[in-house]
Amino acid sequence: MASPSGLQSGLSRQLFEIWCSDKKNACVIPGNVVEGTLAKTIINEPKEVTLMNGITASLNMQSNTKIISLKNCQSVEMYFNSEKRLAEKTPEVGETVGGLLVKKTFTYQIMAPDDLHVFSQLSTENISQRITIAYTGAFGVLEHRLKQILESVESLPDEESEGPAFLVHERLTMKYESKKHISLHWRSDPIRDMVSDFVVALVLNISREIPKVVVESEEATKTEENSKKAEKVVHALLVSLLGDGEVWREWETGDKCRWKCGAS
Repeated sequence: MASPSGLQSGLSRQLFEIWCSDKKNACVIPGNVVEGTLAKTIINEPKEVTLMNGITASLNMQSNTKIISLKNCQSVEMYFNSEKRLAEKTPEVGETVGGLLVKKTFTYQIMAPDDLHVFSQLSTENISQRITIAYTGAFGVLEHRLKQILESVESLPDEESEGPAFLVHERLTMKYESKKHISLHWRSDPIRDMVSDFVVALVLNISREIPKVVVESEEATKTEENSKKAEKVVHALLVSLLGDGEVWREWETGDKCRWKCGAS
């Protein structure tokens, strides 16, 4: 609603500059207009207008301009057709209705997320998240462990995911990047973030289990090497005291051995 009717200044001019590019909006000019005003320019249905900051903005106007002469104090009723997704079907008693609860002044409305930018000045954005995790184990181990815990774990075709990958709970994608890394991809929301936290914790837990086998094998190798070094030291010491022909190994069991010296 243009106020003043010339749209030269005021809140109506600011709203016009914000909404003029969207064909869903309408501009009502309640009064006479004079040359040189923005309202006069709009009546001529231009393709572009100059904003207050000097920038040129394009108008997405439909050819439905109407000039109506009204008598003084005559009331005007305007009807707007709008369809809200949550209002397409009247909910039954006891039925759960989900949406966004929006507060404006002292009223509350429940809206579908897709309707937020239509029926309010708010907007929604999608945040896509990606995380890379160090992992050197077999990729199939992750899939097997996830299937033991979660119900929905599906393998994705290689041509679709550009490599081995699977979909977790229809919300998160896990990809095999290299022999040392895997990556997780998801669009952020409370449920997807919770699933991603669980998957990250599982991967890190499996990664901790893998080095244990390596450490144990390394410790066993070091113990064996130390035992052989000790045998060589003892043999060299006995030979230096008794001579090479007087010292030999009599028997060996496990990590123990017995040396025999001379005729005794």
